[in-house]
Amino acid sequence: MTITCDIAVLGGGTGGYVAAIRAAQLGKDVVIIEEDKLGGTCLHRGCIPSKSLLRSAEVYADIKESDSYGIETSGAKVVFPKVQQRKTDIVEQLHQGVQYLMRKNKIRVLHGKGRVTGPSIFSPKSGAVAVELSDGEMETVVPAHLIIATGSRPRILPGLEPDGIHILSSDEALLMEQLPQSMIIIGGGAIGVEWASMLNDFGVQVTIVETANQLLPLEDEDVSKELTKIFTRRGIRVLTGRTVQVDTYQVNDGVITLDIEHGDKTERLTAEKLLVSIGRQANIENIGIENTDVRTEKGFIAVNKFMQTGEAHIYAIGDVIGGVQLAHAASHEGIAAVNHIHGETVHPYESQLIPRCVYTRPEVASVGYTEKESKERGLDVKVGKFPFQAIGKSLVHGSKDGFVKVVADRKTNDILGVQMIGVHVTDLISEAALAQVLNATPWEVSQTIHPHPTLSEVLGEAMLAVDGNAIGM
Repeated sequence: MTITCDIAVLGGGTGGYVAAIRAAQLGKDVVIIEEDKLGGTCLHRGCIPSKSLLRSAEVYADIKESDSYGIETSGAKVVFPKVQQRKTDIVEQLHQGVQYLMRKNKIRVLHGKGRVTGPSIFSPKSGAVAVELSDGEMETVVPAHLIIATGSRPRILPGLEPDGIHILSSDEALLMEQLPQSMIIIGGGAIGVEWASMLNDFGVQVTIVETANQLLPLEDEDVSKELTKIFTRRGIRVLTGRTVQVDTYQVNDGVITLDIEHGDKTERLTAEKLLVSIGRQANIENIGIENTDVRTEKGFIAVNKFMQTGEAHIYAIGDVIGGVQLAHAASHEGIAAVNHIHGETVHPYESQLIPRCVYTRPEVASVGYTEKESKERGLDVKVGKFPFQAIGKSLVHGSKDGFVKVVADRKTNDILGVQMIGVHVTDLISEAALAQVLNATPWEVSQTIHPHPTLSEVLGEAMLAVDGNAIGM
């Protein structure tokens, strides 16, 4: 059977289903092809389930520290199966919500494996999709435009492939039925530090190993130092600048041993489980792009600023194109692609305008360029920094760690970037992101009246601090 449509979306993750909804809003006839469940990695194996576990860990940490609030508790314990059930319930509720949105917007969903074909009797140009449905039947979808949104999967470290028992990726870790006594985490990026924070709050002994000289290698150095200090104080062992000797991995009586190197020194680590968290790789295999003029670069699909591939009628969005591999980036890219297909004016994609969030305790958030990146671009910068410990609401909340840092161009006064570490900064970064979109200056943001007492005051003070005018310190 052949199905024709205006737009077909290969992949029903966050970027894919958002693109489909936007296309339906514009009156397009849309088909989504999804091999697994709608919602993709973000909903089922990433953002949502991990943040549910992080929230449970945070609540447990608050209970353990409740005496500092004048509240005495005893007998609190983690019942991990209930923690996991809460996670499952949240994911299922949101999954049902996505399915409802498909019905509401009259989007046809084909559950099956899609493969892009070249020119054929069905279509004079590349971009038709042969779909092997979950029941074994075959469909051919012939769209006027195709959006590839096949996402990514955990990157594997050769020699330390996940076995679901001793070696885990983030996918297997989310399915753990009980907490281990100890965990080694290889990789100090966003996923690695989130798991380190979560497991530590649950009472697991954690060692995190990172090849670079700082945690969160892509973030501001001051933020990394602050997070390392806080992690160390909490009892997380942080080992940066280390190289993992993969061939030394062994398991004896349920205990993992693994050697790491630092210069000419070797150290042996032991733990019950090992989590490998070294980034994600694009799902570009077996989707048929070799039948098209779609190009790849360094394992990702190459696109222009409007999300177009080497074939003008084929677009690609989300993790499969690399760049900022975040759900909200994929959604933005999906909407931009559809708007471009529809002929609307689309602002060129600028990755530095996308906020980055890390849900550790305390949280990390940033947008734009770091101080180091700005200087590497040849810019003369001025920096403002303001600590959370000088913000009343932060002390009331019981979390005085962290700061907000603002980097501005000394010549133009434009904000170049904002970096935050502290309580609920993932909820505060949007104001800084808006300032970036509007090309605002620190003074302009500082003139926004931030209500008192709120955590948002820290941003206004940091903006004032750029020119030495902070009020609260």
